[in-house]
Amino acid sequence: MKKLFTLAVVAATMMFAQPADAQIQFGVKGGVNLSSFSFSNDADMLDSKNRTGFFIGPTVNFTLPVVGLGVDASVLYDQREAKVKSTYKYSELNADMELYGDNTLKMQQVVIPINLRYGFGLGNMASAFVFAGPQFGFNVGDKETKIWKNIAEWDMKSSNFSLNFGVGVMLINHLQVTANYNLACGKTSELNFLNAGKSVLEAAGIKSPNVKANTWQIGLAYYF
Repeated sequence: MKKLFTLAVVAATMMFAQPADAQIQFGVKGGVNLSSFSFSNDADMLDSKNRTGFFIGPTVNFTLPVVGLGVDASVLYDQREAKVKSTYKYSELNADMELYGDNTLKMQQVVIPINLRYGFGLGNMASAFVFAGPQFGFNVGDKETKIWKNIAEWDMKSSNFSLNFGVGVMLINHLQVTANYNLACGKTSELNFLNAGKSVLEAAGIKSPNVKANTWQIGLAYYF
């Protein structure tokens, strides 16, 4: 977590050190998350459905003194949810326990996306752009959540790293609409089976899966 935080601070410092002729706009950004949680193994055991979440926070946009290039950075509160359904009944595991039903997994984090963007004008009132860049996430919610009647535990990582790829439109130089895909790099959390459940599931050849939360995002920002 310390390494990720240091990288985020260094990147932000470099941006604030841009030449004086760079244009800077401050604003606020919010939007919708549509997350899909994927599992590293035993995918036939768990079924994750897309769920909506949201993000909101301050943002800043730098127009660099190079035609078409810019950088934006934000500090956002980001919440993501997914309903995870187990497809195994206790009878299938020959054990006196129930591992069948729905549970909601929730991620609450502060994220720092830093994007390089390239834009082109569509007239005096609008411009379009593409963007990509790293995102640093820091967990601010519950680190451990018991699910399936305490048979399993969802463990959140303290920090994570992901990449953004997206497109956007800027209207009248103030209102911005974006759509992007947030790709998790490495696991964001882990499902661990507990106590008797762990021994039974291991005997059945079922391993604790790592979890990745990849997300489509629709954002709206207003720059002052």
